[in-house]
Amino acid sequence: MIRWLAVALTLVSTLALGRPSDWTRFGYHADRRNAGPRSTKVTPANVGTLVLQQIDLGGTADSSPIYLGGVLVGGARHDVFVVTTSYGVAVAVDAASGAILWRFTPSGYASLAGTAQITNSSPVADPSRRFVYSASPDGCIHKLALADGSEAARWPVAVTRDATHEKIGTSLNLARGLVLVGTGGYVGDAPPYQGHVAAIDAQSGRLVHVWNSLCSDRSGLIDPPSCPESDSAIWARAGVVVDPASGDLLVATGNGAFDGVRYWGDSVLALSPDASRLLRNWTPTNQADLDSGDVDLGSTAPALLGHGLAVQGGKDGLLRVLSLARLNGTTGAGPQTGGALQSIAAPGGAAVFTAPAVWRSDGKTWLFVADASGTGAYTLARRRLMPVWQDAAPGTSPVVAGGILWVYDASGGGLRARNPTTGAVLATLPAGPGHWSSPIVTAGRIALPEGDANAHETSGVLDVWRLP
Repeated sequence: MIRWLAVALTLVSTLALGRPSDWTRFGYHADRRNAGPRSTKVTPANVGTLVLQQIDLGGTADSSPIYLGGVLVGGARHDVFVVTTSYGVAVAVDAASGAILWRFTPSGYASLAGTAQITNSSPVADPSRRFVYSASPDGCIHKLALADGSEAARWPVAVTRDATHEKIGTSLNLARGLVLVGTGGYVGDAPPYQGHVAAIDAQSGRLVHVWNSLCSDRSGLIDPPSCPESDSAIWARAGVVVDPASGDLLVATGNGAFDGVRYWGDSVLALSPDASRLLRNWTPTNQADLDSGDVDLGSTAPALLGHGLAVQGGKDGLLRVLSLARLNGTTGAGPQTGGALQSIAAPGGAAVFTAPAVWRSDGKTWLFVADASGTGAYTLARRRLMPVWQDAAPGTSPVVAGGILWVYDASGGGLRARNPTTGAVLATLPAGPGHWSSPIVTAGRIALPEGDANAHETSGVLDVWRLP
């Protein structure tokens, strides 16, 4: 009996971890490496044979899908893509046929559809493979049953006191039983708002902790006008990044006040795993200039390189290599600025609005970065990034899966499949224009939403390529 119970518990634990082909969140892992399965069934030899289907979503998904294989929906097993549209409609799509399995519409949809109050958030799947968590622009996080799209009891959970000013723009994450959410502002940065990290108990829906990047001496959700400072948005595509070595949470903030005590604008921040405390910070020496010039450091999030290192981009077109243990040259948080180990130009020296991809192959660590001026690859050697290749093809957040580098040209240039080590283009799949969306590639399928949430449309498509 005891042995049987031990086997059963092991099986439950294994199932809770999902399958290698499951793509449960933006970036594939909680550390947001954007490095997916080693085997996807899509290879350089067959990529040119993929067949495209366009699926009408009834909304614009300016984000990234997730994928779960063989889950129960409507009493039958399905391979499922789930996307969140700009007005918070969550859509489950049969990955094999393209059929819409269910659609969840938040209660505030009718009053928001067509307005500038949007979300660019990607959903995240629960480890049980029975629920997904999705954001809506009314400031709520929803827990939806994969079986039918119904809302779980005690949900949704509000993560702001003013959804008209505080936007859920980042992709959701989940670690140690906590759903992790970052907030920022809308286009134009209309005050008042404060970027913050909210940690929600995934089971109960209890808001466990809120860490505010402005008025950080105050815990819980702040009524935005009650804090003297505004902005310091957490708005990068990757949102909250989880360090697998320590469990610490890493975010980058946008323009805002900085004093190293209560205000943490234009900084890389390491928080405790439950988002209750600030542990360390890195703030550039020219933080005041970045703030005054609208040159957000937090246009992208920290990318974890391993070896205790991270790389941080920004609107100024630089990539900085940072020591996670001593972000600002010390082991704590405070008013010290500087401390980067290296600064190097992003491709074309352009602003980085994307999430880099980190790939480990043959003992090397590779970093792939795409922006409006090009796509480039770097390798890590002796705690420094070394450029390997670069070209002028723009892209959104790059993804490595099945040994292929995938980069979407949102100007309408298609989805490029590249050799990661040389940059050679293996194939270009046709795709219409978009904004921040990026692909996932798994189980012989590719999914990529088209469209720009800033166009405020209530229509849009999901491109799905499959092997014939």
